[in-house]
Amino acid sequence: MLRLGLGIAAGFLLKAALDALRARPVPKLEHVRDAGPEAMDEPPEDWDMVDEQADESFPASDPPANY
Repeated sequence: MLRLGLGIAAGFLLKAALDALRARPVPKLEHVRDAGPEAMDEPPEDWDMVDEQADESFPASDPPANY
């Protein structure tokens, strides 16, 4: 009986924790700049095709295919 009671209590605690996580507000991005050196405050002197593709793919986790 004690195990059953502990299991039920653990279930309620888990549900409360998950509900609290779902209720948090999602942070919004303040500013996202357009891709390319023309949208940068201080563009680099050298800018090639790989730089362009990497900049366009940000914030993706995968690098460009020709990297």
